[in-house]
Amino acid sequence: MNDAYDRKINYLRISVTDLCNMRCIYCMPEGGVEKLPHESILSVEEIEGICRAAAGLGVTKIRITGGEPLVRRGVGEIARGVCAIPGLSEVCLTTNGVLLGRPYEAPGQGGGSGAKISARRPYTYARMLADAGVSRVNISLDSLDPNVYNTVTRRDYLTEALAGVDAAFEAGLTPVKINAVLMGGVNDGSVAALAGLTRREGVQVRFIEIMPIGECAAWNKARFISGAEALAAVPGLEPCGVDGVAEIYRRAGYPGTIGVIPPVSSRFCATCNRIRVTADGRLKPCLHSGEEIPLKGLRGDALTEAIRRGIEGKPAGHALEADGVSASARGMNRIGG
Repeated sequence: MNDAYDRKINYLRISVTDLCNMRCIYCMPEGGVEKLPHESILSVEEIEGICRAAAGLGVTKIRITGGEPLVRRGVGEIARGVCAIPGLSEVCLTTNGVLLGRPYEAPGQGGGSGAKISARRPYTYARMLADAGVSRVNISLDSLDPNVYNTVTRRDYLTEALAGVDAAFEAGLTPVKINAVLMGGVNDGSVAALAGLTRREGVQVRFIEIMPIGECAAWNKARFISGAEALAAVPGLEPCGVDGVAEIYRRAGYPGTIGVIPPVSSRFCATCNRIRVTADGRLKPCLHSGEEIPLKGLRGDALTEAIRRGIEGKPAGHALEADGVSASARGMNRIGG
């Protein structure tokens, strides 16, 4: 359906957990966050119900997010249920990649679907997602330098994350989109190396401007790097269109592509087509708005009408450039990346 500004809202991002196996400096405090009570988190059935209701209102694309969605118990069941919903053209997932290459074992199945099929080809999280019907994955990867990666994530998981990229390709979860958040004085020296990943066909490296939300709200403005600055670090780029909110470029001799997502320097609110649902079941019509509509516990017509109300009430845009900080009451880990 269309919102009050005649934007076609056809994209839902739904968080399945607020938990994560990393502590990225732009997302979470070093000590982590207080775990939400189990009863506050959307159940597997509630997640599927919200996705079905959204599909009935015209949503055709769903992204499963977290926290880190792969740490959610029952993520395989969630993925299968969402992928089975009629009317969807795409179901994808955002992850830090650390678990993608690890063996997957469904809860309670012992040596069932998670058993190694062969010593050479374990049944990984990536293969589980592909079997469930997930189309592709976005992998958060802010640097290829181990020291910078460890500084950003506060974890030593770069080897596992890169293995996750390979596992995604092996499972056919392509194209693989690599998301790198730009941070001045932190990973700005990593842009060229990350762009080099596009030597591999099926890779799109996307540089994302950092937003003043959650952990980043009080950061010094020097941390902000525009998408244009990132592009300047990569020679020989030619524009080749757009992909959603990303401006896409190609480099001669590189089969992959480079994207820039500039929510701050070049706001794209006028074409925003998405809504978000948090792990505790609150619909956010806009990422940077404080408005949240509770969905948990609703079913049938009541659930559909609540989602409809959220779409109809979606604001014209954010006010980051005016206020300098997001009006959201939550950080990204509490919303869903």
